[in-house]
Amino acid sequence: MAGNESKQGGTFLGDTNKFVSIETSLHSDTNCRAVAETLSRIGDKWTVLVVYALRDGTLRYSEIRRAVSGISQRMLTLTLKGLERDGIVDRTVYPTIPPCVEYKLTDLGWSLLVPLQMLFQWAVDWQFLMRQAREKFDAKK
Repeated sequence: MAGNESKQGGTFLGDTNKFVSIETSLHSDTNCRAVAETLSRIGDKWTVLVVYALRDGTLRYSEIRRAVSGISQRMLTLTLKGLERDGIVDRTVYPTIPPCVEYKLTDLGWSLLVPLQMLFQWAVDWQFLMRQAREKFDAKK
């Protein structure tokens, strides 16, 4: 092998193709599992809506339920537990009768708002073209 080239699977990669080895490391089994786990949490529609509802600050369970239209009590409970488990939401129980429970975004949760807002804006900006593409696709059948 000459110079900075390295053998990989029967091919030689020169300086101009170094991104291939970096790309391969990004797609390792560990990274793919991490991405899949993360997307399964934040890709859920209820998660996105609950996190978005908490952007204005601390809310009680009933306030979140009112803010997230259509969510069942069971689904809200499961979503909040998952978000708490993943460190996105902080749950505080006050020893009152009945107990007062409040939820707020953690620093990790706040950082999630940035890509969620970008995705939200992308959906708003491109929904018309996606709808057109679906209609065109469905008309072919």
